[in-house]
Amino acid sequence: MKNTKQLIAEFDRQEYDNLLLDIYVDPKVLNYQRTRYIKAIKEFETLYGESSVDIYSAPGRTEVGGNHTDHQHGEVLAAAVNLDIIAVVGKNAEEKIKIVSDDIDIPAIAVGDYRKRVEEANTSITLVRGVCNCLEERGYLVGGMNIFMTSDVLGGSGLSSSAAFEVVLGTAISGMYNQMQISPILIAQAGQYAENVYFDKLSGLMDQMASSVGSLVHIDFADNENPKIDKVAIDFEQFDHSLCIVDTKGSHADLSGEYSAIPIDMKKVAAYFGKEYLTQVSEMDFYKEIPKIREIVGDRCVLRAIHFYDDNRRVREEVEALRSNQFARFKELISESGNSSYKYLQNVYANMDFENQSIPMALALSEKELGSNGVCRVHGGGFAGTIQVFIKNDAVDAYKATMEYYFGKGSCHVLKIRKYGGIRVIGG
Repeated sequence: MKNTKQLIAEFDRQEYDNLLLDIYVDPKVLNYQRTRYIKAIKEFETLYGESSVDIYSAPGRTEVGGNHTDHQHGEVLAAAVNLDIIAVVGKNAEEKIKIVSDDIDIPAIAVGDYRKRVEEANTSITLVRGVCNCLEERGYLVGGMNIFMTSDVLGGSGLSSSAAFEVVLGTAISGMYNQMQISPILIAQAGQYAENVYFDKLSGLMDQMASSVGSLVHIDFADNENPKIDKVAIDFEQFDHSLCIVDTKGSHADLSGEYSAIPIDMKKVAAYFGKEYLTQVSEMDFYKEIPKIREIVGDRCVLRAIHFYDDNRRVREEVEALRSNQFARFKELISESGNSSYKYLQNVYANMDFENQSIPMALALSEKELGSNGVCRVHGGGFAGTIQVFIKNDAVDAYKATMEYYFGKGSCHVLKIRKYGGIRVIGG
């Protein structure tokens, strides 16, 4: 651990610039990140006083392939990106976990007090209790901590700010009290547990796993306790393309039911066969039984299952296309996935709010602007939020200007893949 005053002076002297460049990849953000870290340490001092601290980081993630496949124990292709949450963390003797996240003061909880409370539903504090409870039940030590967090992961963007929050907390617990011995997989599972059990959101494991593990990764969730992780050593820039995320400014408020309906619908199809997840049902058997399944669970469930089988298979095809340098084929697969999400998964807008269709609007405008220069698709959970674009580098500036004309300044983000997941940046 290092003294806060010492850290501020060292950042001022640019002693950590090489480290920051290694983490955030893009030289253009170096000054921003240095200033951001200094400000975070000063905020910690204002809240808790000068003390010894560690600094931790967990990235946002982008889903590249496998839209809503993880909760059916399917496969995904996902990447950590160079937007993250950083946490300045010191120990306290009060046996309390105190967290201020930017300007949000999360109520302190006593170490060991992890009982789920109805009045805390859909709040950050319930995620803290869930992560701590899961790790403690697995035999790891949780102790008192003073934490200041700051995030540039866009909230509601499909980049999974909640997963980054859970992962940076789990990584801090690992570093402060467990010698960094908690595996990234378990930290991800603790985050999913907090969301499923405490936050009552039926999410899969992809968001937390991509944030915790880092890099571009192909993950097979057939065994959710022991997912298979295959890092794909590919940089989109080697194909002269950039990855962009466009924030359509659509609100995720009151959409939990829409998200949860997707795994529920898919599980209804699996239940017809006496199974829990679609990965346990053969695609051939599914198609043979469609007439009967439609009668029992309805057409939307069947269409969402069709999407699952197709998109799950596309993940493997995307990995193969990248590894064999067939980027044109990779883009075709991204476009196919987007069309399937639109038509079969049906997660581009909410029926309950059909007048607001920011994602279809962004897709329509993007297709006109992109032409043959790139492809676009709904990103993440869908219904509101962001779209994803793979675009030729020389077309980025024009595309960014057009999208920001329609959706506002700062709505188009050019991202880099980050090789690190949840890490201790400084300390130990």
